[in-house]
Amino acid sequence: MRYWLMKSEPDVFSWDDLVATGETGEEWNGVRNYQARNNMRAMELGDRVFYYHSNIGLEIVGIAEVCALSHPDSTRGADERWDCVDIRAVRPMPQPVSLKTVKATPELADMSLVTSMRLSVQPVTPEEWAIVCRMGGLQETA
Repeated sequence: MRYWLMKSEPDVFSWDDLVATGETGEEWNGVRNYQARNNMRAMELGDRVFYYHSNIGLEIVGIAEVCALSHPDSTRGADERWDCVDIRAVRPMPQPVSLKTVKATPELADMSLVTSMRLSVQPVTPEEWAIVCRMGGLQETA
């Protein structure tokens, strides 16, 4: 299993919106960055995802999982370069983990959320995953 972080503006598509999609989940469409697209192409079924509220909140609010492998993005039109995955909600973070807290944690200094802040789909190492889960009040990290 691999770990990721995906960003969404909560006024556009929030954690609660993802929860409302149920087991079906949601296509993570509209990404127009090659590195983010390539990260989605590398995802496997069951990979875990931190759900991050960007712009408003600036915090990790939940854990999702990849429920459909990379496929053509339904919003791409005639532009065949863009793919996406589908994700579904697994559980909320008992205590959301803020960007400020992540940045203040020395063990997370190399986390993509800190070093590549603008990238909307990012890898997370197993060590970073475990640290953030503990910070968010989760003992179980998977």
